[in-house]
Amino acid sequence: MEPLILDGKKVADDIKERLQTRVGELKNQGISPCLATILVGDDPSSETYVKMKGNACERLGILSKRIHLPKETTTEELLDTIYQLNQDSTVHGILLQHPVPSHIDERAAFESIAIEKDVDGVTSLGFGQTTFGFGDFPSCTPAAIIEIINYYNVELEGKHAVVIGRSPILGKPVSMMLLNRNATVTTCHSYTENLPEMIKSADIVVAAVGKPNFIKGEWLKEGAVVLDAGYNKGNIGDVEYETCFEKASAITPVPGGVGPVTISMLLKQTVDSAEKMGVSVK
Repeated sequence: MEPLILDGKKVADDIKERLQTRVGELKNQGISPCLATILVGDDPSSETYVKMKGNACERLGILSKRIHLPKETTTEELLDTIYQLNQDSTVHGILLQHPVPSHIDERAAFESIAIEKDVDGVTSLGFGQTTFGFGDFPSCTPAAIIEIINYYNVELEGKHAVVIGRSPILGKPVSMMLLNRNATVTTCHSYTENLPEMIKSADIVVAAVGKPNFIKGEWLKEGAVVLDAGYNKGNIGDVEYETCFEKASAITPVPGGVGPVTISMLLKQTVDSAEKMGVSVK
């Protein structure tokens, strides 16, 4: 029996359809949801990502405020730009595109984003709130993984989830979110010994390691659910799709899996923020 394809495009379309109604209701109240994106420098991949996010906003009627700063921008100048956006009541979400030029203190810049506008989930306060289970805006890729799990009714309670990767905006937060859903979670990384054996014990595998075709089908337990959050050059995920497909009960493709839902979650959290701010203004 072939595995269930966890179709991210289908999930993303469902999210966006519901968002269109909510955006319309906000506009009827005189509120236009607005996401500000900040790009520092001229990295072509970053430029493409920012453009994609802006276009996705505009298709839903969300305003996209694009700020492009020169690569010579200092940390202080970037912090000042973020401060101004924090104070701007017409801006509901702020996204600082990663990476910034190396001379900038990126962590200081992330931390300066107001928590109520941290729709990309990059602040340590946001991470802490996510860990405690009451955060409004988790990092978008972990949020996308949970959204796919919810959409397809993947059972989490009591299951063993193995997360491969421990980055602060993917591996760590998704581990906490799975734990909060009563999964038993093992977080693996580059120092983990006997990784294939660890993965073999998993009911749910979240691949977030950033290495193409890293996880092999022979490492999987028969019937495991595989969520591939990797996106490497050539549209290749972190799991070896063909061999994992043979062992999994459900699997996300790359492209068309976690990626489309990640962008939809950014849009959703911007609309969430606009609704919260609209209520507070009233």
